[in-house]
Order: sequence, then structure tokens, then C-alpha cells
Amino acid sequence: MNAQALIDSLPLYASGLWTTLRLLLASLLIGGCLALPLAVLRCLPTPWLQAPVRAFTYVIRGTPMLVQLFLLYYGLAQFEFVRDSVLWPVLSSAWFCAIAAFAINSCAYTTEMLAGAIRALPFGEIEAAQAFGMSRAQLMRRIVLPAAMRHCLPAYGNEVVMILHGTSLASVVTLMDLTGAARETNARYYLPFEAFIAAAAIYFLLTFILVSAFRAAERRWLAPLRRDAVNIG
Repeated sequence: MNAQALIDSLPLYASGLWTTLRLLLASLLIGGCLALPLAVLRCLPTPWLQAPVRAFTYVIRGTPMLVQLFLLYYGLAQFEFVRDSVLWPVLSSAWFCAIAAFAINSCAYTTEMLAGAIRALPFGEIEAAQAFGMSRAQLMRRIVLPAAMRHCLPAYGNEVVMILHGTSLASVVTLMDLTGAARETNARYYLPFEAFIAAAAIYFLLTFILVSAFRAAERRWLAPLRRDAVNIG
């Protein structure tokens, strides 16, 4: 184990860690904001509103994230009208393509999680809210969405971890994330074991922090529901 090489590469790993965290936060924020309205549309009884959302989530969940990233970063460049458009400086950015790919992927999975949680809500809660005279918008904002987000918290925690691991693909489109830092360290010192085990240790630590945070959130917001269910039973 060449510890000195890892010490010399610490600034590179720190920069890669910062890139990974920014990709993760931006992807989750954008994906989560898009997933909320799409989950509502996914649960509507109107087929022409529900079908496009169902098709979107099916396609995104049915194709690898790496393929989606390649289509955005390399695929769009083959079209002349894209290269000639005013959006080309943005569409040619590795940052934009990486965040877009991760956010779209997160959006598709989060949409299905929220939609499933919405459909699983007890109808009595909705009836009680309607009895108080709540409009459909008030019902969604005050009852349905908060309850759905609480119930899908464990599944969303797994999704966050998966997106964290998915950000390792960013290095294939020239971004220097954690995996990119490990590849650069290996290229400099020819130490694949030390380079990638260091990156794996950082990913493991990040995963541990995220899992611990979501378990704390589950104890805070889901434990009362589980106790009530046990008492009722």
C-alpha cells in the first residue's frame, strides 16, 4: 500500500468529492421537483394524462443510466440543428448532460414511488379531508402528498443511495468526480488498488451517512405510524 501516493492525491479526491456531492444534490433536487406533479398525474383516472407519464417512467427505468448519459452528451451532437441552436453551449456542457441524465433517472423512479404511495393511502383519510370541505388542491397539498412522502421514505432512501453510486458515471463524460479522481490517481502512479479502494472507502462513508440520516428520519416520521398500526391490530 503506497500511502504517500494517496496523501499526494488528497486534493484531487477532495475536488472529486465536491463534484460528486454537487451532482447528487442537483440531481435529487431537480428530479424530486419534477416527480411531484408527475406522480399526481400518474394517479389521475384520466388516461390521456396518465399514459405519457407511465410511458416516460417505463422507458427511463427500462434503459441503463449510462446509455441515457451517452445519448445526451454524445448523441445530441450528431444533429446539426442542435449544434446550430442557441442552446448548444448548454447542451454541450458535460455538467448539464450529467445532471440532466441523473435527474431524469431519479425523477422516473421517484415518480413511481410517490404514485404507489398515493394509491396506497387509506381512503378513509381522503374521505375525512373531503368532509372538512377541502378542495382537491388543498387535499393534495395538506393530506395526500405529505402522507405519501412519509410512506415512501424508506424506498426513497434507497433511491438516493443509487443516485450517489450512479454519479460515478460522470467521469466518462470528462467530469472529475470521485471515480474520475481514482482514475487520474491510477494514471499518475499506476496503483489501481490504492486509487480505487480510496474512492470506494469515500463512497462507503457517504452511503453510511445517507443511510443513517434516512433511518433517523424514519424513526422521526414513521415510528408513530407503526406504533399506531400495532396498537390497532
